[in-house]
Amino acid sequence: MKSSFAQLRRFLCATACTFVLCGSALAQDPGAMELLAAQQAVEKADRADADQYAPDTMAMARQQLGQAQQAAGDRRQRKQAPILALRAAADADLARAQSEEAVAQAQLAQRKAEVAQLQRQLATGEGR
Repeated sequence: MKSSFAQLRRFLCATACTFVLCGSALAQDPGAMELLAAQQAVEKADRADADQYAPDTMAMARQQLGQAQQAAGDRRQRKQAPILALRAAADADLARAQSEEAVAQAQLAQRKAEVAQLQRQLATGEGR
């Protein structure tokens, strides 16, 4: 069965309504944006192999994200959720930066070793 423009229009309308409802839900929960940002920061750090290069900082970020999620679910602690989420995001960003720095340092060391090898070859006349 071929999809018609009317079906596509209904799909787009339903998608737009979903985004509007999600946006209004986020607006009603003051800590939702911070929690979302913290989750995204932890995911970015994961993709940057932060567990390998900054395991302690990454563990702290995950711990604080978990605390923020728990606080968001508890009426009495809900006001603490945004603060904990911001801390989690900051630690995750730090872990990602430390990971990226470690990778860059390793690449720099490799390039320096290659340059030194090429300089030795030029000095001794090897490779001709």
